[in-house]
Amino acid sequence: MARRTRTTNRAGKGDIVTTTTSASQGYRTINPATGELIKQYDNATDQQVQDALAASQAAYEQWAAKTVAERAGVVKRISELLAERSKDIAALITTEMGKSLGGAIGEVRFSAQIFAYYADNAEELLEDQPIKDFSGQEAFLEKLPLGPLLGVMPWNFPVYQVARFAAPNLVLGNTILLKHSEINPQTAQLLQDLFEEAGLPAGVYQNLYATHDQISTIIADPRVQGVSLTGSERAGASIAEQAGRHLKKCVLELGGSDPYIVLSAPDARQAAREALQTRMGNWGQACNSNKRMIVMEDLYDEFVDELVKQSTALKPGDPTSRDEDVYGPLSSESAADGLATQIRDAKEAGATVVGGERLSGPSGEGFYVSPAVITDVDQENPAYSQELFGMASVVYKVSSAEEAVALANDSQYGLGGAVFSTDLDEAKRVAEQLEVGMANVNLPSAQGANLPFGGVKRSGFGRELGPFAVDEFANKRLYAVKGDLQG
Repeated sequence: MARRTRTTNRAGKGDIVTTTTSASQGYRTINPATGELIKQYDNATDQQVQDALAASQAAYEQWAAKTVAERAGVVKRISELLAERSKDIAALITTEMGKSLGGAIGEVRFSAQIFAYYADNAEELLEDQPIKDFSGQEAFLEKLPLGPLLGVMPWNFPVYQVARFAAPNLVLGNTILLKHSEINPQTAQLLQDLFEEAGLPAGVYQNLYATHDQISTIIADPRVQGVSLTGSERAGASIAEQAGRHLKKCVLELGGSDPYIVLSAPDARQAAREALQTRMGNWGQACNSNKRMIVMEDLYDEFVDELVKQSTALKPGDPTSRDEDVYGPLSSESAADGLATQIRDAKEAGATVVGGERLSGPSGEGFYVSPAVITDVDQENPAYSQELFGMASVVYKVSSAEEAVALANDSQYGLGGAVFSTDLDEAKRVAEQLEVGMANVNLPSAQGANLPFGGVKRSGFGRELGPFAVDEFANKRLYAVKGDLQG
């Protein structure tokens, strides 16, 4: 997620394309709350990459030959280990990318649920699907693995993002080469170690401290059958271009600037508090966070006033704290500097801004930006079209549901969106018009291992989680039988 200064591109999840950022500094753990360099890792050598490719192919031949039940048993054990060790893993996540400790525990436990979902439902998800009205004796659709896959995963949810890519593909029978974010090297290796402890054969899942050039080599290798990236638009375009050149399937989960439409509410101030609570999740570093709050004019003044009141009451603090009045650091120095620059640019372009200052934490160091409330943003303001990846809320005033829909859809992104109203039918009508991959009514976003996740427009393509995730990198093979030949 954020390790570069952004312009109109997100400094969000993928760090394939960067400027002077974490990629150029290599794999290292820097505590974002203090700025302390804790540990560094060497990049993979070219020989290590070639060895990993060979091991992935060899492991695929054995892993794919196992029964679905055998693979599901290992995946279920992964779920159990994640749940058992959630607090210890969460502490490492907080150290590496600054997530609140409570949020990190929740992330690991949800990841455990994802692995459990695919383990428990593998037989049903992968069962043959009969085709009706075939003129021969029988025909059905099989779901078979393809082979080694490359995953390029981000820092903002360092276990969850891996889970939603790895879990369905492991039960399917694919093998995985995983390039994680440069700022999460310890979490990245921990996952491979845990998976193998759960019984995953060597080579089925491999963590690689790969360089960008090595990623290109992996994509080009004929043994690799597909690539999944969660990250920036620029990273997605680069990966898609390379995958297309080599005729490889890819899944992309990219930027988001989700609309959060408040048409009516029993209490405008309570609505603002709930909106801020959503926006503060992961310190604003979530692709489907409510980055654009679109509020009906009769609620707007009280909504903004309460949003400012609550935002300015928050203080920078230790991300391990349970204090509800504390916010934590952004993931890296470049993330904090980039967000502060975006907010400054919005103000210089005419927006009204409260907060958004680059700060140090309690240690006197760290990568903090105070929560910002940004209003009076017109279409010429850069904040109108950018994704603000951090604790910054852009609020718009509208006078009708039609205006709210038009504003919500006037975006290059189409990940998710939410509509709130005391009139449920009205909320549904508006939500049905949103140009997004995930529409929500009277809730910020639906969450569950069984619920598909993904977007449209420049938010990417393909789906993770739910039953469709198994299909993304499956050979959906038609198997048809006519019957005995007649002599």
